[in-house]
Amino acid sequence: MSAATSPSSTPAGPVKLAVIYYSATGTVATIAKEMAETAERVGADVRLRRVRELAPQEAVDSNPAWAENARATADIPEATPDDIDWADAVLFGTPTRYGNVTSQLKQYLDMLGPLWQEGRLADKVYSGFTSSATLHGGQESTLLALYNTVHHFGGILVAPGYTDPSKFVDGNPYGTSHVDAQGQSPVEGTTLKAARVQCERVVRVTRALASGFAEN
Repeated sequence: MSAATSPSSTPAGPVKLAVIYYSATGTVATIAKEMAETAERVGADVRLRRVRELAPQEAVDSNPAWAENARATADIPEATPDDIDWADAVLFGTPTRYGNVTSQLKQYLDMLGPLWQEGRLADKVYSGFTSSATLHGGQESTLLALYNTVHHFGGILVAPGYTDPSKFVDGNPYGTSHVDAQGQSPVEGTTLKAARVQCERVVRVTRALASGFAEN
């Protein structure tokens, strides 16, 4: 974060959290909403944003779950660079694509070059969440690939780790993840708990960092 955007140079206030995600059939969208609601409950200002769809409309319409999710989330604003510039902390969500992030989220990240050049992406807190259609399915490699970008930002990576007993059930220290086998495994129980743990940790650490920056 440049001097113009560091916690020490802004008025004290709630943590500003952006939840920025891509979701095709709705799994990641459900996790994103849970994280946004959790952050609001613990006192954060929240922007829930979806990145722009790149797939042609005929591809979306050919998959009923994809088309339904597009309709259901149409009222969620599309993410812009301003959303990440505004935020103290960012939670990125993406399904796995061959063990990597989706092209939709990647395009959004690639748009952030001007902010990166100004140092405005540094010293923010970042974390990620994902889903796949098969067990494991590249979930951990997707999050690790996403975190490569965080390192280039000069961001502060706050993964959930095994910091809560529930994480030994969820089993993914890199971030919340879910297996949805062709729409047969709705997001519930373990995944929602993992999402809450991760989000609360991100807000708590961000708040502590802001306090520390303000004292220096």
